[in-house]
Amino acid sequence: MVRTDIPDIVIGRLPLYLRALNRLQQENLAFTSSHVLGQRLGISSAQIRKDLSLFGEFGKQGTGYHISTLIAELQRILHTDCEWQVALIGVGDLGRALAHYKGFVNRGFRITHLFDNDPAKIGQRIGEFEVLDAAVMEKTIREACIKVAMLSTPGDEAQDVADILVQAGIQAILNYAPITLLVPDGICVQYIDPVIHLQRMVYYLDLPV
Repeated sequence: MVRTDIPDIVIGRLPLYLRALNRLQQENLAFTSSHVLGQRLGISSAQIRKDLSLFGEFGKQGTGYHISTLIAELQRILHTDCEWQVALIGVGDLGRALAHYKGFVNRGFRITHLFDNDPAKIGQRIGEFEVLDAAVMEKTIREACIKVAMLSTPGDEAQDVADILVQAGIQAILNYAPITLLVPDGICVQYIDPVIHLQRMVYYLDLPV
């Protein structure tokens, strides 16, 4: 059962903790502390302890956190202790890069289906997958019981595609298209737009001469 009383900002920090813990484990460390995690992440140790305490007691005073145990607990909390199939829609330059990216598999996600509406791309092979016609997207996703999609279409196509994904049973969309999607309640959408982040950053910079 998903807890609905946890602030979304806290859920957003859990993957950061998990990533830092994995790095510590790769450094052959067995234990860590909220202080060490805080130094690595730029988050106060008090905030880390407060966040983790919402889900249970994971550390011991004087010892800290057992890294492999905390990794397993965070994976369980985030539901990434299993593997999620992911449909990728839009195989332009960005979509191809996502299809080739190897960093999803060891974090609980595997792209299993690629879709596009460009006749020149349909039937092409990208890695181990054939690009499927977007016309069969709804039927294919529903039959495969896929719940997660990545959307890397042009902005003017993204809403129509999102509508189809919702009809197909998709419950979570990672949206790379530069548009805010309108989806029903209960559909999780996360946005990745590099331009938005660049615009936010340069606010703090001096104007170019």
